[in-house]
Amino acid sequence: MDIRAKIGERIRELRDKLNLSQKDLAYQADLDRSYIAGVEKGQRNISIVNIEKISNALNMNLNDFFNDAKFNS
Repeated sequence: MDIRAKIGERIRELRDKLNLSQKDLAYQADLDRSYIAGVEKGQRNISIVNIEKISNALNMNLNDFFNDAKFNS
């Protein structure tokens, strides 16, 4: 699995745990809903700045965001 897919999957998992819609996450991260959808599908090459925005919107820091088994391979 490539890194874009791993990041997208991680965002979707975390968003689902918080019962947030893509629209709600996008609003909280100051990003477009269609951008969030593309990232979750692994279709967008997300910047570290936007990963930080999304992490903050999910109430976590970058260390916690990347602290997942899918990033250990």
